[in-house]
Amino acid sequence: MKRTYTPKEQVSKIPELINTLENRNKILHFIMILFLIFTSLTAMVYFYPLTVFDLKFSQQIQEYQQSIFIDFMKFVSWFGGTIKVVSLTFGTALLLFIYRFKKEAFFVGCTVLVSILNYGFKLLIERPRPSNNLVIVVQDAEHSSFPSGHTSFYVVYFGFLIFLMVYKRKPNKIMRIIGVLICVFLIATIPLSRIYLGVHWMTDVIGGFLLGLIILLILIYFYLSSNFTISRKKKEAN
Repeated sequence: MKRTYTPKEQVSKIPELINTLENRNKILHFIMILFLIFTSLTAMVYFYPLTVFDLKFSQQIQEYQQSIFIDFMKFVSWFGGTIKVVSLTFGTALLLFIYRFKKEAFFVGCTVLVSILNYGFKLLIERPRPSNNLVIVVQDAEHSSFPSGHTSFYVVYFGFLIFLMVYKRKPNKIMRIIGVLICVFLIATIPLSRIYLGVHWMTDVIGGFLLGLIILLILIYFYLSSNFTISRKKKEAN
């Protein structure tokens, strides 16, 4: 008779389930699907830099212009500046290294690579930023528009922190819940923030989200692969 697990037991088995070879292969297949979608979107943006859909969505989001909304959206975007990205990434990696989570520190440090990759796509696509004659530009931004660097970084950095908290079951339960909620909140609100501030089109943030998700899953895949290899060697040694 197949045993049924309580909700608490199911949560405790998450790391074990994630680390199976079958589930890691599913991650690889999902990465391929996301890559195809991202490639298709990139081609569309390259040949059609401005779409009615993007324009209408931006105008809809920006319909309510109030100082409290502007300040809130600026706060959400605050963590995505270049200096903050470097500080957050390597500051977190250093903290993990100090607490002897050396492998985790390395992978968190690798999250900054999405910003470099994102910049490469910006140079390749060269999509113009939204302009004042089309939308309300609340905040100026440098470089090209596609894909959104803030969105891609938030998905990778905060997404990997969520993964580590769930997988490692650290820190304590209350801190994990608070940490996960904050990370989810920032990932969920950054796309709207970038559109509301007039620095990106909707397809920019979709592209940034897809690119971020691809890199996040690649990092998780290699992280789990290293764990799988280590555990297999230990079994062989025993």
